[in-house]
Amino acid sequence: MSIDVLQAKIHKLKSPVMVGLDPSPALIPPSLIEGEGVAAMADAYERFCEGILEAVHGVAPAVKLQERCFLALGAEGVAVMQRLMEKAAKMGFYVLLDSNYASVEHISQLYADALFGENAPYTCDGVTVNGYLGGDNVKPFLPYCRDARKNLFCYVRTSNKSSREVQELISGDRLVYTAVTDLIMRWSTDLFAKNGYSEIAAVVGATQPDAIRSLRQKYDRIFLLVIGYGAQGGHARSVQYAFDRLGRGAIVSASRSILGAWQAAGDEAHYADCARAACVKMRDDILKYLLVI
Repeated sequence: MSIDVLQAKIHKLKSPVMVGLDPSPALIPPSLIEGEGVAAMADAYERFCEGILEAVHGVAPAVKLQERCFLALGAEGVAVMQRLMEKAAKMGFYVLLDSNYASVEHISQLYADALFGENAPYTCDGVTVNGYLGGDNVKPFLPYCRDARKNLFCYVRTSNKSSREVQELISGDRLVYTAVTDLIMRWSTDLFAKNGYSEIAAVVGATQPDAIRSLRQKYDRIFLLVIGYGAQGGHARSVQYAFDRLGRGAIVSASRSILGAWQAAGDEAHYADCARAACVKMRDDILKYLLVI
């Protein structure tokens, strides 16, 4: 996979939507939970997420699995995550693992090999990384971006309310989050895909429209993953600024507003249908503000 392939999937479905698989006990329909304990919840997670995958297939070209949601259930949760990643890939989704691990170089190397190396136990096309720790955390992944066309999604300006405490500090003549984006450009020297975008994308919050607009204007060769749509307060009017004039260069992720759509509708029995309807609505709302060419 590569940014080219992700862009092609978006173009084919005319849908710049990524569905986040962030299961939690509060989002699982009670009827799916059979028994008690970790094993029962892991089984419920799997059946729930499989239903979501089937429901949004053909509407969303990509899915994002939040690793910590599955890690919270221990070995059973990790096994479920691995099976869901494999299933999503077989269904044709672009698969992003949202882990945001940060560590020293040799630990990052182990993780890069586990995700993208030969006989890797995980099936994914991209992974999130934390650029705020600098190159030690990122450089072990770069050969896989170049040779295997895997992708990194580097957190830059996030959607959580307290992010401004660090990310909007002034560093010389730059804001801190633009300093990190400058690093992405430095790491991308030989990693630009045919469509002109780097194999390293930047992650920006849907609740930060000014940052979205600024990043799109200044960094026209960096693909943007916009997170925080829906439950976190992001909306279509804001995320439109992430795209170029052809409606390319970005994808928008939503999790709780899709996974929990059955709660808003009060329809536990049809949670998958509710998720699909929410996904379609998200796509249609975004397309009111841009044309995907």
